[in-house]
Amino acid sequence: MTVTVRFAPSPTGLLHVGNTRQALINWLFARAAGGVFLLRLDDTDTERSSAEFAEKIERDLRWLGLEWDRFARQSDRLDRYDAAVDRLTSMGRLYPCYETPEELSLKRKQQLSAGKPPVYDRAALALTEAERAAKEAEGLRPHWRFKLDHETVAWDDLVRGHSHQDMASQSDPVLLRADGTPIYTLASVVDDIELGVTHIIRGEDHVTNSAAQIQLFRALGSEPPVLGHSSLIVGADGSGLSKRLGSLSLEELRETDGLEAMAVTSLLAGLGTNEVVAATSLGQLVEGFDIARYGRATPRFDPAELVQLNAKILHETEHAAVADRLSALGVEGGAAFWDAIRGNVSKLAEAAEWWRVVSAPTAPAIAEDDVAFCATAADLLPEGEPTAGTWGAWTGALKAETGRKGKGLFMPLRKALTARERGPELGDLLPLLGRARIIARLRGETA
Repeated sequence: MTVTVRFAPSPTGLLHVGNTRQALINWLFARAAGGVFLLRLDDTDTERSSAEFAEKIERDLRWLGLEWDRFARQSDRLDRYDAAVDRLTSMGRLYPCYETPEELSLKRKQQLSAGKPPVYDRAALALTEAERAAKEAEGLRPHWRFKLDHETVAWDDLVRGHSHQDMASQSDPVLLRADGTPIYTLASVVDDIELGVTHIIRGEDHVTNSAAQIQLFRALGSEPPVLGHSSLIVGADGSGLSKRLGSLSLEELRETDGLEAMAVTSLLAGLGTNEVVAATSLGQLVEGFDIARYGRATPRFDPAELVQLNAKILHETEHAAVADRLSALGVEGGAAFWDAIRGNVSKLAEAAEWWRVVSAPTAPAIAEDDVAFCATAADLLPEGEPTAGTWGAWTGALKAETGRKGKGLFMPLRKALTARERGPELGDLLPLLGRARIIARLRGETA
């Protein structure tokens, strides 16, 4: 049996770090097993779903490198859900209910006031044909519930271990809205059966839902897939992300924050395990993937950690991997420039700033006490265009001539040549600056 997993977002919003982590875990699980990764758009909510969000979900997954092997849309499969409804109805497992949302809310309040769990009382099952006909004559259209067997449902969870739910403590789930559209619970199970999903890996907020779906799988004549429920991530301060996910969308991380796709995947793949690896390729993450490493503790997503990881990955990234993007930023320095500055950037866009330093007119920052020293440095600069060996010979001569050493020698040169107090090794920048620009800046000229 080929391992087949699915990522099934609803195209009602942007991908954020929470659901992206589920997509990534599924993708890594499939790749590690030599299996199939299915992207399924759960778009039966026609009022909220949009083609724009569907396109952005696909774009974001491709940015991360999470290519899918198969694709499906629930809106293309409505006839399959109708067939399942007919089958369940004929079995007596699906029944019509006529309570309004207000009536259901009142029932729940009454149950809670009496100290009882707010479980649907199955009052609709007691309605006669005549009573149902009368309600429909009044213009009421039923929603349809799946009749649960009141038993304990148990399964061995890939993340949580042995798990179980007492179904008598749950309400019969609604499978069909009053307008006839299927609820996620039904559509997802039908799809998982017919599309051959072998493993369902999703957030722990689906645990209760999974127990009901196990019964639904079996009612439709299929054994449920292997289940795994990973813990949900929270913010760095331990607070839930649910109300703040808009600020953690992949679109913003990519287009506003300028972060690397591999920084995002590296951090999300490591959250919930005992190690976050700064990977420069998805292959590295696949090689180290083991779903057993994910614990039940709640992992924290820290944007500051993401930026640090982004910097570490860039420091290890070869020029060929970023050449096109550097060109798009207007950076033309090639591998020599990238190798000189990559250890000093935390985001790729910062490379453009250093390119301006070495290629565009820059006003030097020379303190009054350092004017004479910089002039001497200009006089002692070795003849010819600077090379890799220029820095050592030049500073040696300066030290002998002026007696300066350490910060007193290096800092005036750095500020004169780059107008900054920190940055790449000056020895690496000299060949990029060129002899004429070096001398001009040392003499206080904007060059």
